[in-house]
Amino acid sequence: MIFHLLIYTGARKGVLLALTWDDIDFEAGSIRLWKTLFQANGKHIFQTPKIKDSKRLISLDTQPLTLLKKWRISQIEENLAYVDRKGVNNIVFTRTDGTPLRLAYLNEKLNILVKRHNLHPITIHGLRHTHASLIFEAGANIKEVQERLGHSDIQMTMNVYTHVTDTLKEQTAEKFQKYIEL
Repeated sequence: MIFHLLIYTGARKGVLLALTWDDIDFEAGSIRLWKTLFQANGKHIFQTPKIKDSKRLISLDTQPLTLLKKWRISQIEENLAYVDRKGVNNIVFTRTDGTPLRLAYLNEKLNILVKRHNLHPITIHGLRHTHASLIFEAGANIKEVQERLGHSDIQMTMNVYTHVTDTLKEQTAEKFQKYIEL
């Protein structure tokens, strides 16, 4: 589920690991990304992002929302099975004892999945780049991508995704040419 959300939101892993059920609005179809999980001295610390623009509300498609509802039901069922469990909370992604996942866990799990299924190697942050590239290709403009990723400066988005924007410029020229030929 978390890998699905990484691809569908473009969020950083610490942000998704800090996600609580209160951050998800199933009726509005949105997810609030406003805090991040940080680990220091073996402790989990929830903090607000350093950059103001990293706090954002993004829309979600019905597919990830449906999967999140199923995830919530399974989590509730698991909590009922372990009534005496310590650390039961409102966090979306936890260990079986209810404590937050380690940040490195996602990297380790992704590496296992890549090897097991003989996939093209990708990093967790690479999933964020994949999300951005896909929404560019779907027709989002640079400002929409900037806001979706929580970049404070549009120049940062442009610098990171220059290869995608160059492709879009070529596509724009092709679209213009087809329009003129009408």
